This record gives sequence, structure tokens and C-alpha cells, in this order.
Amino acid sequence: MQFSTLGSSGESVSRVCLGSMTWGLQNNQQDADQQIAYALAQNINFIDTAEMYAVPPSADTYGKTESIIGHYLKNNPNQRQDIILASKIAGPGLPWVRDGGLITGEAVISSVEASLKRLQTDYIDLYQLHWPNRQSPHFGRHQPNHFKFSDSDANEQTESMLDVLQGLEKCVKAGKIRHCGLSDDTPWGINTFLKLSEQHNLPRMVSIQNEFNLLHAKDWPYLIENCVHEDIAYLPWSPLATGMLSGKYLNGERPEGSRWTLQQRNGLYRDTETSKQAIKAYQEIATANGITAAQLALKWCDQVDGVTSTIIGATTMAQLKENIDAFKDSLSEQALSDISAVIKQYPAPY
Repeated sequence: MQFSTLGSSGESVSRVCLGSMTWGLQNNQQDADQQIAYALAQNINFIDTAEMYAVPPSADTYGKTESIIGHYLKNNPNQRQDIILASKIAGPGLPWVRDGGLITGEAVISSVEASLKRLQTDYIDLYQLHWPNRQSPHFGRHQPNHFKFSDSDANEQTESMLDVLQGLEKCVKAGKIRHCGLSDDTPWGINTFLKLSEQHNLPRMVSIQNEFNLLHAKDWPYLIENCVHEDIAYLPWSPLATGMLSGKYLNGERPEGSRWTLQQRNGLYRDTETSKQAIKAYQEIATANGITAAQLALKWCDQVDGVTSTIIGATTMAQLKENIDAFKDSLSEQALSDISAVIKQYPAPY
């Protein structure tokens, strides 16, 4: 297993980060225990979760994933020191989380306390803002003209961000979180947080996790270049585009127990004709290189300059082993060239 530095934090994290959002809905405690144990045995030291999980989010599954991880840590206390544990505070819009309200400094403090109890640990290594106050989840999908930007909006958002940083500072000083990060944010969000941290001597954001894969590479090069030069770790989530890049959803297939069989996941915006054509092309490249389509997508993501650690997830041990094996070696220059040709042909499938 290869390791990278988590931005300016100085923490060494595995190039593979174990995602957990299926634990508590598609996966039970036993499944999660097996996945964690296997990942640790493969020298993966980075685990990502969130107060919102399991996914699809609901009032019934809220906090379940953290509780599952907490149960594992309680039963394996000697392993806590070997894990870089990341969690997230949910942004606005979920009525069962703070009545759908904004992230505030006060909300950060109370949410950290609740996560620590569920995780059954004294500290969280990386605490992230799941999405910004100023937009809804995955706002990158929205088209131009859906939003208007103004100086007054920027001033209001900057004040809100300062309040959040002050809440994070209290948690850092109390030893409850070690580092802070972002998720589903933009270059403006990154740079505004960095500016506020410097101006007010507050905790510095060390990472950002955004959706990034062969079908959705909008962060390259602009946001990722920003991360490289500001020493921000870039952590891609959904490197398989919710499983699409494995090819399992082609021709209308919906394998039993897969994410797209869940009601809220039917008809996802990712499921376009252009995406399907791109996936078929990637499958051909994978076959020519003697690997699975999923492994091709993961290898590509890992080799993008600026990527620190790729967040993977699996509902079965077979999937987990296949995904982790993808990181054992690199794609050839010819394979990368073939992939680039497909990206050029299908630059923005969704």
C-alpha cells in the first residue's frame, strides 16, 4: 500500500480510503467488521464516514454508520491509534438534522459531541463540512442561471464561514478533532476558508473530498491545481460513479441489493445515454488490459496528479478485494492514452 500526506496536516494516509456509507442499510455490523478488518490487514489506515450516513439518507438511518464503526472500535480498542478516522457534519437541507438548518459554530460543537459518542472515541482525526451552507448537495449538477451571485451574498457567507471556523477551533483546542476539511465545495470556498484561517489564526482546512471519476472530472484541472498549490489533500469520492463504471447497470440491469435498486436511487441523473457509451468504451480498454472496468476506473483516479487518497466503498467482500487490488500497480501509458481519447470523445457524460 502506498501512502500520501494529508495536505498540510502532516498525517500519512493510505492511497485508499475505506468509505462506509452503505453500513447501516445495505451492510450490517458483521459486514462492516469484516470490511474494516480486511482493509486494515491491507495496510489501509484511512476510514471515512459522516453523521448523515447510511445512504440514501433518512431519519431512520441517520447516525447508524458512525454507530457501527463505534461498535468496532469498542471491540478493538488497540486499533484506534492505527486509524485516521474522518467524519462529516451534514450541511443544510435535511429536516431530521438540525431541522434542516445551516452549519454554524454552535452546530459544529454539538455535532462533534454526538459523533464522538456514536463512534465511541475521544477524537476524530479529520472533521469535514459535508457540503457548504450556500448551496444544496452536489450543486455542481445545477445549470447556469439557476443561481445569482452578489457581493452581499459573499459577505454573508464569509461571516458564516468565520463562525464555523471558530466552532472548529473550540473543538481542536478541546482535543476532540485534530484536523478540518471540506467536501463538495469550490475553489472560492477553499480559498475563502484559507484566507479566514490566516487572518484570524484559526484551524486551516487540510483536505477536500469531491465527486471525481471518469464520467465526472470537472475538478480537473482548476480545483485540483488549487489544492496542489495550497497544500490541500484532494480526496475523490464516488470514483466508480455510484457503481456505473463497473458496467453493472448497463442494458437496464439492476443487480439485486445494488444501490440503484433503492427507491431514492432510481433514475439517477448519472444514467445518461452518453454515460453508457463512455462506459462501454472503458470496458473495452479494461478488457484489453486484463483488468475489470472497476479497476480501470480506480487506477485512473489514483494516477491523476494531485489526488491524495481515493475513497472506495463496497457492499460485498468480493467487491472490496477487487477494488483494493486495483491500487497494486499502475496503468500503462498506452492505457492512459486510450482513456484520454474516450474522455475527449465524452467530456461531460453527466
